[in-house]
Amino acid sequence: MAYQALYRKYRPKTFSDVYGQEHITETLKSELSSGKIVHAYLFTGTRGTGKTTCAKILAKAVNCLNNNDGDPCGECAMCTAIANDEITDICEIDAASNNGVDDIRILREQVNFSPSAAKYRVYIIDEVHMLSVSAFNALLKTLEEPPPHVIFILATTEVHKLPATILSRCQRFDFRRIDPEKICARIKYIADNEGFSVTDEAMNLIAATADGGMRDALSILDLCASVTKDITEDTVVSVCAMAGNDYLIKLADCIKAKNTEDALMLLNSLHNSSVDMLRLLGELTNHYRDLMIAKIVKDDNLPIVCSTKKLDQIKLQAQKYELSEILSILEILQNTAPKMQNGNHRTEMEMTVIRLCNPKLGNDLASLEARISALETNNISKQPIINQPPHEQPTNETEHIKEITEPEKVPEPTAKQSDGNNADTPLVEWEDILVLLKKTCPIIAGVLKGSTAYIKGERLLIDTKNEQFRSLINSETATYRDAIRKAAFDVLGTTYKLGPYKPKSEDVKDDPLKSFSNRLKDLEK
Repeated sequence: MAYQALYRKYRPKTFSDVYGQEHITETLKSELSSGKIVHAYLFTGTRGTGKTTCAKILAKAVNCLNNNDGDPCGECAMCTAIANDEITDICEIDAASNNGVDDIRILREQVNFSPSAAKYRVYIIDEVHMLSVSAFNALLKTLEEPPPHVIFILATTEVHKLPATILSRCQRFDFRRIDPEKICARIKYIADNEGFSVTDEAMNLIAATADGGMRDALSILDLCASVTKDITEDTVVSVCAMAGNDYLIKLADCIKAKNTEDALMLLNSLHNSSVDMLRLLGELTNHYRDLMIAKIVKDDNLPIVCSTKKLDQIKLQAQKYELSEILSILEILQNTAPKMQNGNHRTEMEMTVIRLCNPKLGNDLASLEARISALETNNISKQPIINQPPHEQPTNETEHIKEITEPEKVPEPTAKQSDGNNADTPLVEWEDILVLLKKTCPIIAGVLKGSTAYIKGERLLIDTKNEQFRSLINSETATYRDAIRKAAFDVLGTTYKLGPYKPKSEDVKDDPLKSFSNRLKDLEK
């Protein structure tokens, strides 16, 4: 008998066997128990999370002769026939290869025939998003008013590509990525059943590599089991041609130290060991994602899947990085992924590492921000300090230093002296806020250099010709907005809403990247 892959051998046969999708399986069982069966279902989610498996279980459950609280019994003549692919009433269609309008027209003709043996004729259309526009239009009428003996189950990994007209006619179920703990539990169960051992570190690494997909996890386990019956973390690293934890730590250390030579030698060693560069890019991206999480989340229960030893290494390395550095590196790594699809993997990876070690060589926004941050930090460290004014006296927790500067002369009154009307009041303390921002958020301070500010009611309006300011303030992350608000509160003692200052007539704006680049050149002189 031919060998059967683990993911097929241990594919769930009932809803109760499905791991990690209880929010879906319990709903389906409840509907089936009460006799509530709809004519069209839509299963969406990432690959390997159970969409096709649940579709097959549903097809069996609606036709089961001895339904067990929504679960198919698995023993009746109908369940047995469906399991052995002996029933022609259960039709699986791969939309990736049958995506034309003619294929759907044939389907429309077939649905009019009554089932040959089962109660319902069930059509499972996998990767339904691959259908052409004309095929979707042909399917629409049948999907809207199918014969009472027909059930459609549509499965897709890219639900955003489906027309709204199709979505509105289906009962939708969103499959989540399966929790690493549940993947590990399933791996342990299968390993014990198959007679081989898997260490906790190996299970965690398999779960992390599978990225929430049970099928991928069991495929990796299958590969490892073909090598040895005692699976360790090293087994997983070797089988998957991964870089391994130590290499990622070393590579990140080289990037932090700007040691280009050692970083390239590491890449060469990995390439000679047959490590796939595209996978290495993904692993390095995940590593910096872990550093970002460790930098921000202080809870011991971090959302990072790894061994205790690796977690300690991540926490230690995260202390060496500034959050702005990590974010810039992540942006560069994310931008490299699409380039690798068409380019030479090794060369693209080497170019990326060189840029990460030498931010001056990059012309992208992330590189420019990193250079601005480094230059501003360097300039601040060279400035002399003087005693603080009363409202900025050092506390026991932090010590503020004030740069000697000539504040820009702007008309009175100040924000603190404002009479409370709704006029635009020039803010003379703005220079103090910028000085504080240079220490707390150099990037935004560099962007705001030469700017002025006004108070209008509850708003702090910032006047700057640097278009980069608006993109930073309007970004999804609140890092830069919060930095300005906090600095303003520390100086003024009041929390303001932020906004751009709009004079009566505005000059034509320069290109933001060109303006940012010119700003960089001025600082590097």
